[in-house]
Amino acid sequence: MEYPLVSTQWLEEQLTSPELVLLDASMAVVLGKEPILYHEPICIPRSRRFDVEEDFCDKTSTQIHALPRFESFVEGIAKLGIEPQSLIVIYDNQGIYSSPRAWWIFKVMGFHRVYVLDGGLPQWIAEDRVTSSRYQEEGIDYGVTDSAPLAAVLQYQSAKVMDAEAVLARLDDSESAIIDARGATRFLGQVSEPRPGVRSGHIPHSVNLPFGEVLNGYKMKSTTELQAIFQALVGNKALRIFSCGSGITACILILASVVAGHKSAVLYDGSWADWGSRTDLPIER
Repeated sequence: MEYPLVSTQWLEEQLTSPELVLLDASMAVVLGKEPILYHEPICIPRSRRFDVEEDFCDKTSTQIHALPRFESFVEGIAKLGIEPQSLIVIYDNQGIYSSPRAWWIFKVMGFHRVYVLDGGLPQWIAEDRVTSSRYQEEGIDYGVTDSAPLAAVLQYQSAKVMDAEAVLARLDDSESAIIDARGATRFLGQVSEPRPGVRSGHIPHSVNLPFGEVLNGYKMKSTTELQAIFQALVGNKALRIFSCGSGITACILILASVVAGHKSAVLYDGSWADWGSRTDLPIER
């Protein structure tokens, strides 16, 4: 899989490119870290809003933050002016938090030219680069509403996502690793889950890698550092299955795994909110 990060310097140089579509995938609710708060609207110029909590998730699903349906995704990105040849760069206002989720949605839907801004908005601001108080789409009609050209070239990548039954079938697979991005106290069941009705603990045989451990400040750690982290944790297992609370921060670890050069990553989309709420599934503490 292609290297998934771009730098702030590269993005600044590309801001006027007609191929570039810059997406802000920031979330209103931030869990698992101290959120960076903004007292006024601020974004990178030319940004368009990519709402992973409302517009680009399956609201009919019983799962929290479920991946959007293919047809809904294609229609949604067409309304954002995205075309098959677009170059997509995604960022969020926490550094690297929800942008990997948006990136993985694009990957699952078969879109190839999509990248995450390393360090996101905080890194951009820290380097004193120009900002805006308005998204690009405010007052703009992109004129692209026909999703047929996108549907013709994109294809849903079912191998990049799993449900609970698929994860359950892999629990005793020596070539698979299940990696949980939640904090250690939640993983060990030492604290109550933030969602009602969800048990405390973790998936049997899974290992814990809190998502903050793959970050260096606002940015992703180096390839060498990430390779060492994953090697120590899961060795050379061929398949890495990633989970978290509801499928958001697991994508940070997927991004880190790809940066480290590993090619077989799968998202358990329902994650612990799904597994922990089902009494028919085993847990460990």
